[in-house]
Order: sequence, then C-alpha cells, then structure tokens
Amino acid sequence: MYKFDEINYYEDDLNIKNILKEINLQEIDESLNICDLTNIVNKHDIWQKNLPRIHPHYAVKCNDNPYIVKTLAELGASFDCASKNEIKQVLDFGVNPEHIIFANPCKPLSHIEFAKEKNVQTGTVDNEFEIYKLYKHYPESKLVIRFRCEAKNAQCPLGNKFGCDAENDATALMLLAKSLDLNVCGTSFHVGSGCNEFAAYNRAIMTAKNIFNFGEMLGFNMNLLDIGGGFPGSDDTKFLTISNIINVALGRYFSSEKIKVIAEPGRFYVAAAYTLICKIHAKREVRNAGKLDTKMYYINDGVYGSFNCILYDHHEVTATHMLNDSEGGLPTFKTLLWGPTCDALDKISDNLYLPNLNCGDLLAFPNMGAYTVPIASPFNGFMTPKTLYFMKKKPT
Repeated sequence: MYKFDEINYYEDDLNIKNILKEINLQEIDESLNICDLTNIVNKHDIWQKNLPRIHPHYAVKCNDNPYIVKTLAELGASFDCASKNEIKQVLDFGVNPEHIIFANPCKPLSHIEFAKEKNVQTGTVDNEFEIYKLYKHYPESKLVIRFRCEAKNAQCPLGNKFGCDAENDATALMLLAKSLDLNVCGTSFHVGSGCNEFAAYNRAIMTAKNIFNFGEMLGFNMNLLDIGGGFPGSDDTKFLTISNIINVALGRYFSSEKIKVIAEPGRFYVAAAYTLICKIHAKREVRNAGKLDTKMYYINDGVYGSFNCILYDHHEVTATHMLNDSEGGLPTFKTLLWGPTCDALDKISDNLYLPNLNCGDLLAFPNMGAYTVPIASPFNGFMTPKTLYFMKKKPT
C-alpha cells in the first residue's frame, strides 16, 4: 500500500492507472497529487547537458514542497529565494548560503536582517530606495542590478513590477552604489515566466553586456550574470531551442569563463513532475432547444485550490478520463468543468471534449507542479490535495 508521508519507490515506469487501482479514492474527499521526483532528476540532467555553463538556482516560489527542495539540494542545485522563510527552508537542508540568491528587488527589512544573519550576501536591486536600505542595514551585500528586458509573449509578464530601465536607470544605480562604497557584482533580468519569445534571451544578454561594461569602467568586479527564468516545464523541444539561443549569446557576449552565469528555473523542474487526480461529485447537462449542448461536471478541486494556476499562471489545463482499457473509442461531448466551491469564478475549463462521465469517475490533469501547491487554499471548506511521492529505484 502506498504511503503519503514518505517516498514510494517503483521499477521501470510509473503507471498512474495501476496506482489508482490500489487506492480507494471514493473514500477520500480531497483530490490527489502524484509527484514523480524522478522527473525532477531527469530535468536536472537535461539542464546540465544543454546549459552546462549555467548554474541553476531553483525558484522556490514555484513549488516549495520539502521533498522537491530536498531532491534538488541533493542534486547540487542552488536556489533563488524571495523571502526569509524560503531562505530558512533551503538552509535547513544544508545548502551553503553562497548557493542562494536573494532575488527579490524589494525586500522587507526583517528579511534583509535575516539574510545578513545567515550570510546570504547576493541579492537583486532595481531602485535607489533599495540601495539606500542596503547601505544602512546590510552594506556587505553583493548587489545585482536587475534591469527590464521582457519577452513580447510570456505567460506571466513581470516588467511592470520589477526591473529598472537598462539605458538610464541601471547606470544611475551603479553610480549611486559607487558613491556609497557598495559592491555591485553583476546584473540580472527576467524575460517573463513561461517565455514564448525566445529571441528575448539574446536581446537581454546583449543588454547585460553593456551594463557589465559600464560597471567595470566604474571599477566594480562584475563577475555574475543572472539570466532569470522563463523556461518551459513540459516542452523539452522548446527548452532545447531556448538553450541554443542562450549558448550562442553567451559565447558572443560573455565568453570569459571568469564570469559566473546563473539562472532561476522554476516550472522547468516541477511542472511535469505532478499529475493531479480529481473526482467528479456532481453532474449537469445543458440543453438548447431540446438538444444536448454541454455536459458540466463538478470536481473536488478548483481555482481556489490546485487550479489557481489558471488565474495566477494563465495555465491551460488538459484532462484525461482514467478509462478502463476496454473503454476507448467512446464519443466525446463539449465539456465544462467546475470546481467545488460556491463561487461562479471557480471554473476550470469550458473548452474540453470528454466522453460521457459519471459521479465517482476520475480525471487526470498532467503538468500540475508549477505555481499550484504553494498557492492552494481550503476556501469554502474544501481541502487542498493529498500528495503521493514516487521515485524510481536506482539499479543495484
């Protein structure tokens, strides 16, 4: 029997249908996450193979599950933290403070003091007020100037909130840091979470080179380039295309091996590691002029739970009916999926086509590991999912 409080090991391939046959989900109210930690290990291998020069700093905010953080720490990954609680969690797994970047350009004072206490020195800034704050409370900091260079197409654009103007503000911030005798060690950017305009990486790296040149002219030891995130989590072909663009740009603008290049992948590592299993608990049929128009199903997770990624991350869900092997080839119908709460906003999808389903049937939603678990809430009294963790046995 599978256990919820430890890692379950498997041989060969992870078979979700077989797992569900051994679990009686009809007696469980919550939805179920199936997390394959081996997928994360495989993603790390893909990263090292295709971006060997770039040190991944996992964006903890994407999914702060302790099993994930522990797995990545054991693989030797570094971490992008945005708060003192994230820093504490990572340090508790024995991660060296030098392997953490405090990548929040606008930090609460108590979080800066915690970072100082724990000797987490490297952090991003994008405005003069943050520089004055660090001058007063943590002058030993290693400043990374974050500039704005956003993709024209991204799932979650970030430029309205973070990043200074590369032409005017970046140079002014470095001049201010120089006047205060602070240490600027590099620059960073983020093209946007879920980047779909790959040329943005080349454009941003070229811009970073100009900022590096100005910093070196001021006498700073510019030795760190942070290329941020935006990497896909469920499309390895797209990732390979992005990798090629980045490698060419680095070779052109940052050929010196003395410069450490890091990135902040989040969804790349965890999106495909999670499959969410939901149960139908209610059903309605909508008819128009006497003809069936839409089948509506109400399931035990929604946008206030795991599917918050629809609102927060603009995620487009796909669903698979967990059919028995003999049930293939059935006709499909226009389908609308609702979450369990009493809020009409709790709509998961209205553009799916699924076979006729019944109460108690199970639906599987792949690629549910990014920006889901940390944000889910028990709104309206509906609990967040249970999670089963799996990992492939190492060959003996």
